[in-house]
Amino acid sequence: MIDHTFTPAEGKPATATPTRPPAGPAGNPPVIPPKRRSRLRWLWLPVLVVLCWAGYKYWPKIGPMLSGPAAPATTGGKKGGKGGGGAIPVVATRASRGNIGVYYSNVGSVTPLNTVAVTSVVGGQLMSVNYKEGDIVQKDQLLMEIDPRPFQVQLEIAEGQLAKDQALLANARVDLTRYETLVKQNAVPTQTLDTQKALVDQDVGTVKSDQAMIDSARLNLVYCKITSKITGRVGLRLVDPGNIVQSNATTPLVVITQIEPISVLFPVAENDLPPIYQKMRAGQSLTVDAWDAANTKKLTTGTLATIDNEIDQTTGTVRVRANFDNKNFELFPNQFVNVRLLVQEKTGVVLLSDAAIQRSTSDVYVFLVKPDSTVTVRDITVGTADGGVTEITSGLVPGDEVVMTGVDKLQEGLKVNATVPGEQPAGRGGAATKGGGAAKKGGGKKK
Repeated sequence: MIDHTFTPAEGKPATATPTRPPAGPAGNPPVIPPKRRSRLRWLWLPVLVVLCWAGYKYWPKIGPMLSGPAAPATTGGKKGGKGGGGAIPVVATRASRGNIGVYYSNVGSVTPLNTVAVTSVVGGQLMSVNYKEGDIVQKDQLLMEIDPRPFQVQLEIAEGQLAKDQALLANARVDLTRYETLVKQNAVPTQTLDTQKALVDQDVGTVKSDQAMIDSARLNLVYCKITSKITGRVGLRLVDPGNIVQSNATTPLVVITQIEPISVLFPVAENDLPPIYQKMRAGQSLTVDAWDAANTKKLTTGTLATIDNEIDQTTGTVRVRANFDNKNFELFPNQFVNVRLLVQEKTGVVLLSDAAIQRSTSDVYVFLVKPDSTVTVRDITVGTADGGVTEITSGLVPGDEVVMTGVDKLQEGLKVNATVPGEQPAGRGGAATKGGGAAKKGGGKKK
């Protein structure tokens, strides 16, 4: 057997070196081993078949991922913009004509129109409490009662002193009449008559003082019955029956808060004051809506009442007060609410859902669905926004069909299958014809 060895330099067989097979047993010729065939060389065939089948099935999905995003469709291609592919399903909405309000919004605090901290004018033992905590009490309703017996005794003493002094006054007046007769007869000197007149005047003053003491005692008896000065809700009781209360103490017996009607204080920017002042001077009533803290639920509606007399220089705002009937107690004192002041009502304007409006760094636009079911980019100008809709001042007319969801897949000229909620698919194209004529040139804007 000859071993041929090739050297890299020459590319030709090197010197052949003869080799001998190993010698066999003694007296026998050399044993030549049989040539082995490799079984592994047949494994490539099924592997190749599997690879071909996998490539045929999954290449449409794997190929775009390996080669990068497909080139954007243009209007010069086949109808539909996807090389003959199907229309893109989208959800559309229509521009409509309606009314929208111009609101000034801010956070306000619910403030009672009146709050009374009830204290006792007289001191004494608290005998009874005639209300329940949290009750709505009426004006002049009896709330508490203080022991009236000490003041009743004072009244009786004053009445007795008055009776005594009235008797002295009557006697002094009789003496005065007698002296006046004697002076005319020159029986007594004139000085005696003058002294008696002074005594009568003195007794008159004493009687008046006694009457004042009686009135004071009666007034204290009235103060023993503590009544409500306003109609409102009472808070938690701060003093229990049986305790001794002091007159005009710093700690109130109870606090009453007027909640019907009630007001809300909120700030308004100084630049927004001129239109408000103008409407108030004209006698117009401005509507104010109060919403909850999450700004999701409207609580009640009131009217603007007054504006503060100066601007806060630190914030550049002025406080205003709005009054609310609060018949159902929607507002609670010291509650924070979102306030919306209606300054102007725009009527007969073009409105569009906020979800259909697209914005870039420099433009505001929409994807308008044309009568041939293709989309075009349309620049628009927006105005007032409120409640999920926006005023469109230019670019659309009522009835124009605009893509609302699915805009991330759209480009100029793509064919779409638009669905307008609440409309039948067959009746979609008519209204879209109103605004589908003027497509923006050079479209290619993307969201």
